[in-house]
Amino acid sequence: MTAKILLLEDDIQLSDTVKQFLELKGYEVFVAYDALSAEELAYEKHLDLMLLDVKVPHGSGFDFLKQIRQEGKETPAIFITSLNNVEDVEKGFSLGCDDYVRKPFALKELLVRVESLLKRSYGTHHEKVDLGKGVTFDIKELLLTQDNKKIALKTKELKLLALFLQHPNMLLEYEKINETLWEYGEEPSAGSLRTYIKTLRAAIGKEKIETIKNIGYRFVTE
Repeated sequence: MTAKILLLEDDIQLSDTVKQFLELKGYEVFVAYDALSAEELAYEKHLDLMLLDVKVPHGSGFDFLKQIRQEGKETPAIFITSLNNVEDVEKGFSLGCDDYVRKPFALKELLVRVESLLKRSYGTHHEKVDLGKGVTFDIKELLLTQDNKKIALKTKELKLLALFLQHPNMLLEYEKINETLWEYGEEPSAGSLRTYIKTLRAAIGKEKIETIKNIGYRFVTE
């Protein structure tokens, strides 16, 4: 599963450099040159990480992060900025950022921070998860197998299983699930979701997915 990264940076040359570098490392990068464009992308795409410059047109990286945090989006964020006083750092963390990279920076340093944050955010993101009875799921590759034989599932079913494994024993509300499974422009379907859940239960065990009536589902590991 390719991690999707939002890059908010109004320096076109720096933005192009970072985008090309991260894409060579296997990430999918969406570029915004101002805060309004970043906000649009945050709603259109299911993002795994955000790289945010602070001083950008039509607002700021601070304003953008504050807005989406208030609306419940918890996507990890790293500020990339030339600001270096303690007050700015404190403000960034108080608004919900996860890390800081100060300009100028080495691309290798940025990569280390990106990989570290993604691994911390997803926990098992790069691992194969043993689901018992010979069933194994590779979250990175979205591959479900039983006794080393592939179990054929739809892409949305695999994405749903990955979401469950990234949030073990946590209640996942319908809104969060729909945001993950359906891309911008697609209409979420409650009927399809019920079918996906039924298919997953048949593949990994009915007891592993708990229905929370009228709210969502919970993946049970306990």
